[in-house]
Amino acid sequence: MTEIGFHFNAPDKLNYACRLVRKAVNARGLRVVVVGDAQMLDAVDAALWQLSPVDFVAHCRGDAQAHVVARSPVVLSSDGADAASLPHREMLVNLGLEVPAGFERFERLIDIVSDEANDRQIGRSRWRHYADRGYTIQPHDFARSAS
Repeated sequence: MTEIGFHFNAPDKLNYACRLVRKAVNARGLRVVVVGDAQMLDAVDAALWQLSPVDFVAHCRGDAQAHVVARSPVVLSSDGADAASLPHREMLVNLGLEVPAGFERFERLIDIVSDEANDRQIGRSRWRHYADRGYTIQPHDFARSAS
C-alpha cells in the first residue's frame, strides 16, 4: 500500500518541493515524479535550474522522449496525466489540486499543501479521499514545526 505523507501549512510550497526533490534524489537516490498544473511545473523547472551545480537535479517533462524520461531521476507531469504511466514508481510529489491519477501505484506519495486558505481547503478533500480508502496518512504540519 502506498505510504502517504501529507505536508501542510507550507509557507513556500515551491521552495519546499524543490528541497524535498533534491534531497530525495541526491541524498537517497530515489526517482521522483512531480505532478501539478502547467504554471507550477514551469516554476519547479525554473527553480531546479537555479540550484547550484553541486545540488543540480536532472529532470524532464513527462511528455519528453521515452529514453529521456526513463533516464531522468525527476519527471514533471501535468495534472490529469496518469503519473503511473511513467517508468518511476518510488516517489510521487503532488503540487496540484486533484488527487493524482495512479498514485496508488507508487511506493510513496508526498502531498504538499501551502498555508493559503484555498489550497488548505482543497487539500482537506484530498486528505479525506486518502483516508476514506484506508490509507494511513503521516501528517507534517509546518505551523507546528516552526514553533
